[in-house]
Amino acid sequence: MKGAPFMNSFCVLGTRLQRTDYAALTAELQERGRAPLPFAVDFTNTHIVTMRRRDAAFRGITRSVDYFIPDAMPLIWCMNWQGARLRDRVYGPSFMRHCVLNSPAPLTHYFLGGSDLCVRRLQEVFLECDPKIRIAGARNGYFKPEQEMEIVEEINRLSPDFIWLGLGTPKQQAWIHRRKGQIRRGVLLAAGFAFDVNAGMKPDAPPWMQRAGLTWLSRLASEPRRLVPRYVKYNSLFLFYLLRDSFRGRAWTED
Repeated sequence: MKGAPFMNSFCVLGTRLQRTDYAALTAELQERGRAPLPFAVDFTNTHIVTMRRRDAAFRGITRSVDYFIPDAMPLIWCMNWQGARLRDRVYGPSFMRHCVLNSPAPLTHYFLGGSDLCVRRLQEVFLECDPKIRIAGARNGYFKPEQEMEIVEEINRLSPDFIWLGLGTPKQQAWIHRRKGQIRRGVLLAAGFAFDVNAGMKPDAPPWMQRAGLTWLSRLASEPRRLVPRYVKYNSLFLFYLLRDSFRGRAWTED
């Protein structure tokens, strides 16, 4: 059964995904970054969609997200089945690079996540590409719960337009849920793996694997011990829910 688009979005297993591309999303978020309210964006793969479908607590936490951006080719295929006519996903690591390099001064960026080395290299890489990029601040992702308000206060003091979060799923979504209401302004972006890729800490999948929807396989080969249990579980569950919910006529409805 095919669903109809609501505005510029399509539902997959209860998650409403935005129909967009790199340039359009960058332009929209630049405008939202200037607004006097925070706005949250999640780069969403099948793992996140499946967690939202399966786990009521995670679904509740992620209601703080304003835009779910399709970060995985299987989600694009599901959206295209409904009539989205998209050629490509908006992949978190690629979007981070595109957005930062196309959002120069006076727009500012804040990085929260990764190790000290990762976040330092991330800044160096972007500044080497364009010294005019304004990085308002950066902190590693290994902070204690009691340090969170200090981070929020620093973000509010620096007032960045883009607040990039590389804490991993589900930590970055939980951080947005806890702290979005205390952030005065700026776009919060749950970008995860984008920190490691753009900092050169971890390899990315070659373009042909990305086009074929095999980014997960490349990551699996590079980190098998950590990722095999997750991918076996959530890739299988995604297919199971897709088949079962399609049979019940619920695959393209919102949660």
